Amino acid sequence: MAEARRRRKKKQQSEYFFDYSLLFIVLFLLGFGLIMIYSASSYEAYDTYGDAAFYMKKQLVANIIGLVGMIIIANIPYHFWERFAMLGYVVSMILIFLVKTPLGISSHGATRWIGIPHTGFNLQPAEVAKLCMILFLASLVCKMGKSVRTMKGFFIMMGAPLPIAACVYLITDNLSSAIIIMGIAVLMVFVASPDYKKFVIMGLSVVAAAALLVFVVVQMGDKIGTFRLARIQAWLNPESQAQDKGFQTLQALYAIGSGGIWGKGLGQSMQKLSFLPEAQNDMIFSIICEELGLFGAVAIILMFIMLLWRMMVIANNAPDLFGAMLVVGVMGHIAIQAILNIAVVTNSIPNTGISLPFISYGGSSALFLLAEIGLVLSVARRIQLKEL
Repeated sequence: MAEARRRRKKKQQSEYFFDYSLLFIVLFLLGFGLIMIYSASSYEAYDTYGDAAFYMKKQLVANIIGLVGMIIIANIPYHFWERFAMLGYVVSMILIFLVKTPLGISSHGATRWIGIPHTGFNLQPAEVAKLCMILFLASLVCKMGKSVRTMKGFFIMMGAPLPIAACVYLITDNLSSAIIIMGIAVLMVFVASPDYKKFVIMGLSVVAAAALLVFVVVQMGDKIGTFRLARIQAWLNPESQAQDKGFQTLQALYAIGSGGIWGKGLGQSMQKLSFLPEAQNDMIFSIICEELGLFGAVAIILMFIMLLWRMMVIANNAPDLFGAMLVVGVMGHIAIQAILNIAVVTNSIPNTGISLPFISYGGSSALFLLAEIGLVLSVARRIQLKEL
């Protein structure tokens, strides 16, 4: 009888556990993001819409909706979503194709959004695909079991996200999201099947292919005919295309360099005054560097490291494989996206449109990232307190 009471008490304790440290980090990043969106976009927003807080207000609405969704998802047992894994895969594919219908919305020369009638809200199918891919791959790993460690299992796991990634790239012309989807898959497969040899070979092959591509671009010189190859050339020598493909990169580097150690002060950026395109979106990290300096940039990077570390702890202590793989997928998504964004802003890799998680302006990104955090919190709630 005493043993039964002890087990019941233990179960009740684990049922009410909530990872407040993870929640605090997410809330901090969201709050900081709102401040930086207002700072980076106030000039353009007032000039275009007559309201300096236009972008910040829209992001605030998305964040509030996302936080409500996050709390709801966190209180639903995460195994509930496993039955929708295949449905999510199919729905994300359908949404991608809807971009080419009259529902598709174009902005800045790209058609990547779906307009939801009578709401004024635009949905980016690539964000849906990232979440659905995490759910689908986590479910697939559990169904395959030990066979995921075989060569056949490896190719099945790596082939599963290819149709979605290909559609994201070919239909919505969103290379960065396609890379993130494949990156999530690689990390989840690596965790499920830690065979270093296969991944070393794959990594070396990717590096060799990238080096070959850069060599070809250099040899072609002015004969480059495609937009993406021209971006590689601008990455190698942005000064040579200061008025064209290298303009945004150079302005971002000017912002980073002028910030110094401590920055010019919050709200004191010069590059946001119509010099730096997409200051509140993809390039918000450069405004952080300009206004808050190296100190602010390092602080934000440390916050992301703390967020990833907390998710790693949850993944290591997850009650089962499905929960662990969900957390690994979310961790991979946030890590890859943050690294790519900072690499683009600092010109470490060629320029490609990608937002900084929780901080850049973007309603769809905020909604689905918070949904993913909800899944992580749901897994954390099922962990025995003594295991933390």
